[in-house]
Amino acid sequence: MPYPLLVVTAVAAEADAVRAGADPGNVVVEPVGVGPAAAGAGTARLLATGRYRAVISAGIAGGFAGRAPVGSTVLGARSIAADLGAESPDGFLPIEELGFGSSVLVADPVLLKGLTGALPDALAGDVLTLATVTGTAATAAILAARFPAAMAEAMEGFGVATAAAGAGLPFAELRTISNPIGPRDRAAWRLKEAFSALSTASGALWTACG
Repeated sequence: MPYPLLVVTAVAAEADAVRAGADPGNVVVEPVGVGPAAAGAGTARLLATGRYRAVISAGIAGGFAGRAPVGSTVLGARSIAADLGAESPDGFLPIEELGFGSSVLVADPVLLKGLTGALPDALAGDVLTLATVTGTAATAAILAARFPAAMAEAMEGFGVATAAAGAGLPFAELRTISNPIGPRDRAAWRLKEAFSALSTASGALWTACG
């Protein structure tokens, strides 16, 4: 019998949405907490105590205006730790320029191809991981300029990807968009639509993993 797919979410509501659409016999879904540290530690714990064929970081996210509209599904070709680095008088320095490693983890190409085929309407691009969610138009514009291929931002993908890489397992990130990135306007968020899209997309996970 093949090992199951592990889907990691930040919170229980996201896990419930994934479970509503996923194959319960082949997909294990676990919430591990908010932010890259909790996500990385929680995923590493799960991988140390079980056997899985691949890992997916899934949940809702903010979408970059003009790139990923509310209600859309995004597949992360790369998960990028967008705030991992240092400030300088000339602007932000990513960790690569400091010589301390990489802020980019690439999705497994076979898994990403399977997801793209199973979800033909999904958008593909980079998903940013930030410990502080964007709340101003100015920061949104800076991130959009720094990352021209970025579709969405969330808080866990890079942490989950790091744990998957440490275990030598394929990884991908899947997000559904609940709100545009920028000033926080909770009244404008479309959580119901984003959770519904997450359930729909989750129905394709095991097929894509095969």
